Amino acid sequence: MVWLWITVIVVVILAIILFFMSVKIVKQYERGVVLRFGRLHSVRDPGIRFIIPIVDVMTKVSLRVVTLPIQSQGIITRDNVSVGVSAVAYFRVTDAVKSVIVIENVKSAIDQIAQTTLRKVIGQHHLDEALSDTAVLNVNIREILDVTTAEWGVQVTLVELKDILLPDAMKRAMARQAEAEREKRAKIIAAEGEALAATQLGVASDTMMAHPLALQLRTLQTLVEVGVDKNTLVVVPAPLLGSIGELTSFIDRETAVAQLRAR
Repeated sequence: MVWLWITVIVVVILAIILFFMSVKIVKQYERGVVLRFGRLHSVRDPGIRFIIPIVDVMTKVSLRVVTLPIQSQGIITRDNVSVGVSAVAYFRVTDAVKSVIVIENVKSAIDQIAQTTLRKVIGQHHLDEALSDTAVLNVNIREILDVTTAEWGVQVTLVELKDILLPDAMKRAMARQAEAEREKRAKIIAAEGEALAATQLGVASDTMMAHPLALQLRTLQTLVEVGVDKNTLVVVPAPLLGSIGELTSFIDRETAVAQLRAR
């Protein structure tokens, strides 16, 4: 009788253990790949799922987007400049069966292939292209990765270059280049301003030649502007001196005529 009870208890315990071993919970963002006797049997959807203990083995695969930082790589560009480039890749599993059967470790494999692809793509471009055409480089890297990872049931959704580290000597050279470029633009703008000013001065001189009084009025206006600052020294242009002399002669003649009339 005692042995019977012991047998029943053992059977119950084994049944409970087997029950918990057979019950699997697959989350909403997961898929369960079931191998029976080492062969692919089925793919289980989210929810409570039952398997045969010992006979079946379930591997849960997450379908969420995974962020994969790509550590900085020492790369020599096409124009022989050594730079350090780091990036970040985003991928997700699209085929749970392939990600389990075809590849052993998806994340590690993508990390390695992303590093080699990054060195390959950056090494085919000049430094200026790597700094300015990052969007094109991102697309090229993602397309190359997609071709390889498609066989693993993985889709690379996005690749972004995070940082490009330049040697100090290259930074100083680029700073000098940028400064020279700004000076060139400043000189061009100044020259264009001088040319435009000369053109407008030519138009103004033609107008003053056609209207001599305009020059006199402009001269008087200039004297008024100078006088606002309470200057003690005033430089009078020669044309104005001639005008003043003519005005003085006119006044003298009028005075002489008035005196003759008075006699």
